[in-house]
Amino acid sequence: MAGAVFDVLIVGSGAGGGMAAYELTRRGFKVLMLEAGRHYDPLTETPMFNLPSEAPLRGEPTPDKAFGYYDATIDGGWDVPGEPYTIAEGSEPFKWWRPRMLGGRTNHWARVSLRFGPYDFKPYSRDGLGFDWPVDYDEIAPWYDKVERLIGVCGGRPQGLENIPDSPAGCLQPAPPPKLHELLVSRAYASMGIPSSPVHAAILTQQLGDRPPCFYATPCLRGCSIRANFQSTTVLLPPAIATGNLTVRTDAMVYQVDLDKAGKATGVSFIDRKTGAHHSARAKAVVLSAGAGETARILLNSKSSQFPDGLGNDHGLVGRYLMDSVGTKITAQIPALEDMPVTNDDGMSVMHTYIPWWGHGMQARKQLDFPRGYHVEMQGGRMMPSMSLVDWLDDGQGLNGPDLRAMMRKRYGSTVRMGSRGEMIPNDDCFCDIDPKVKDQWGIPVLRFHWKWGETETRQAAHAITTFLEVIDRMGGKPVGPVERDGRKAISKGGEIIHEVGTARMGSTAKNSVVDGFGRSWAVKNLFVADGAVMVSSPDKNPTLSILALSWRTSAHLADLAERGEL
Repeated sequence: MAGAVFDVLIVGSGAGGGMAAYELTRRGFKVLMLEAGRHYDPLTETPMFNLPSEAPLRGEPTPDKAFGYYDATIDGGWDVPGEPYTIAEGSEPFKWWRPRMLGGRTNHWARVSLRFGPYDFKPYSRDGLGFDWPVDYDEIAPWYDKVERLIGVCGGRPQGLENIPDSPAGCLQPAPPPKLHELLVSRAYASMGIPSSPVHAAILTQQLGDRPPCFYATPCLRGCSIRANFQSTTVLLPPAIATGNLTVRTDAMVYQVDLDKAGKATGVSFIDRKTGAHHSARAKAVVLSAGAGETARILLNSKSSQFPDGLGNDHGLVGRYLMDSVGTKITAQIPALEDMPVTNDDGMSVMHTYIPWWGHGMQARKQLDFPRGYHVEMQGGRMMPSMSLVDWLDDGQGLNGPDLRAMMRKRYGSTVRMGSRGEMIPNDDCFCDIDPKVKDQWGIPVLRFHWKWGETETRQAAHAITTFLEVIDRMGGKPVGPVERDGRKAISKGGEIIHEVGTARMGSTAKNSVVDGFGRSWAVKNLFVADGAVMVSSPDKNPTLSILALSWRTSAHLADLAERGEL
């Protein structure tokens, strides 16, 4: 690699970076990918059939494995040794999930793959809050089509729901049938006039090329050695590598974009995480796909005489308008699900059915005290038992011996968990900047997070909890444990849902954005951003599918510009 000048250099290997590599290598460009984490091969490293009894503490979460022993995040997490971040004084809590592995977060996610809708791209035009995107749904829809066909998304027939786009014929695979508890939950919502829908998930229910369908055996958060779910490491990087045009270097911590005297990007500087040695890599164009936080950190640390406040930060917008999904959750015990016949309820590890946002009409009639909305995810059934089963099923009675076993057999599979994933409106109090005092173990200045939920989000959280309680009552159940009705306390911590986006948003001018509608930097014309950092809003739909679609569009635009000699 020494001395080589690549056509394109990509920082990051997750949804945005993986898709950029897929498109650019197939177009014939020589690409270097730098990944901060270690190499990872899900075909050989996924614990597909390992039982909890084979793991320390029966696989339960620990500080260094927050999602359990078998979670696919084999390096990294909420805390990365030697790589701190800070929270500003007076800020509300914020958590930052950082996988340090090839494929990034695509190895660790639920695979919910919902398209943003027409309202989501023009929110300011609808209610005067937040900002409009410089693109609309019709411009992004063809890229959603391409992504769904490529990665494999199940979801079934059109539903015709407001602001929930249906995919054209041929884009989605069949939806799996609803699980028993999902039927019960859906009927309760239906009695309130609220529809349910098959979830769209990046999990195969049919053969796709040489990838077999899911056989409903292993939680997706472990990864998938048969490639039935979407991971960058199984779906995007293998065909990119097969072109012979992709060079991947792992354990490469990029800390700045390098510029020439004319202000053009010439590559990046990075540190080898194993040796601590500093290196530079050169390319004709640079794509930042390190995630909303790391991409902002690289831009802010790329200071020079041309950009004293950080690259592309002339108007102070890098790091600004950080967003995450609004999250709430509740668990209930449902007597109607007790003593059911023993069945295999595994299915996909994500729910087969979800509840899309239903309140647009109520908001138009001023019947709700908050704008935007949320969707409802649900879990339940006879999944693999965990140690926490006892806490859920004995009502705090402290049962033991035969009484405990009898109660567990009776109530196993009778708990239902509901969670909301809602829209956050960007605000001036949520952003990240560079901590002026703290550096990581390599001497790179770290991010400092500032966070404060707005009243619109806390009211939304309170509405979700109230809705869940009514649904539980209609099912004849009762909540497990204490219930927090105050939205300010029920709402998730910032970053906790691991959907953070924003920080380098796209827009129509250099004064109101960091990149243009194709993710191209206004300040440096051969620099592109292709990850969640470019997002202008954070709708009530999980962001990964949109990151993939936007990255594919950005990468194709980059390739077109390069082929025309316009970089």
